Amino acid sequence: MGEKKGVTVWFTGLSGSGKSTIAEALEKVLKERGRNVEIMDGDVVRTNLSKGLGFSKEDRDINIRRIGFVCDLLARNGVVALAAAISPYREIRDENRANTENFLEVYVECSIEELTRRDVKGLYEKALKGEIKNFTGISDPYEEPLHPEVTLNSETQTEEESLDILVAALEDRGYL
Repeated sequence: MGEKKGVTVWFTGLSGSGKSTIAEALEKVLKERGRNVEIMDGDVVRTNLSKGLGFSKEDRDINIRRIGFVCDLLARNGVVALAAAISPYREIRDENRANTENFLEVYVECSIEELTRRDVKGLYEKALKGEIKNFTGISDPYEEPLHPEVTLNSETQTEEESLDILVAALEDRGYL
């Protein structure tokens, strides 16, 4: 049995949709199966790799390109790189896809109504009132993926259902 190939699993979706939650659940499954895994969480990356960047379109693009670059390096070395970042702009996600040998885009879908309901920090409510500028999905655009390899819906699926779909997709493509 040869060594398993690395892959970038790119989670995209609005803030609070469940990208990090599903990525962390997948990380557990992958580690149990003996895979090397790294999570590139959008918030963590902003603190370390992209410190000083703001939330303009240009800064968001730079941030997403950096995450894509690191994920590709990891994947080329047999690691399963899990990127959990809003990544609102389709063009940059597609650019990362084009620059990455093994790429699986996972769209974590959830309605604004549900995101507002589950938002403990009240950010959606503030954004809807205009109190927060450049809030993705409200006052800043979020471009849904047109052809993601996997679409999950954190509003209608349990975490376990989403995880099963994702693991099956990775198995079907020979990454597990």
